[in-house]
Amino acid sequence: MEILAEIVLQLLLWLAEILLQVLFEALAEFGVRALGAPFKRASATPPWVAALGYLVYGAVVGGLSLWIFPLAYLQTNWARITNLAVTPLAAGLAMSLMGAWRRKQGQDLIRLDRFSYGVLFALSMGLVRFFFADIG
Repeated sequence: MEILAEIVLQLLLWLAEILLQVLFEALAEFGVRALGAPFKRASATPPWVAALGYLVYGAVVGGLSLWIFPLAYLQTNWARITNLAVTPLAAGLAMSLMGAWRRKQGQDLIRLDRFSYGVLFALSMGLVRFFFADIG
């Protein structure tokens, strides 16, 4: 019974880490949309520049998340490493679903509404949390 409780607890902590990153990514998407609207230009930014920007933006948001939530939810190394693989994919999927919803609503899409940019943002945020979060 103790093993089952530990497994359930680990799954809940994993879910909390995923939800934290998806929440911050959604807030970032809203922020990019709100702050970027006045500065829209006809020429598009090259994809590699946008990717670099989302990596930096994710790292900054990861640092801010540590200020608010300094403790790592996942305490074991195997769970934290697995989290680095799973959570960015889940966040990227969430952002692409949000992008699909926005497309159906007739709204303009930003690059963060795509899977690959969502993964980059979440991976960058996750790496900052992985290396700098306090482990109980």
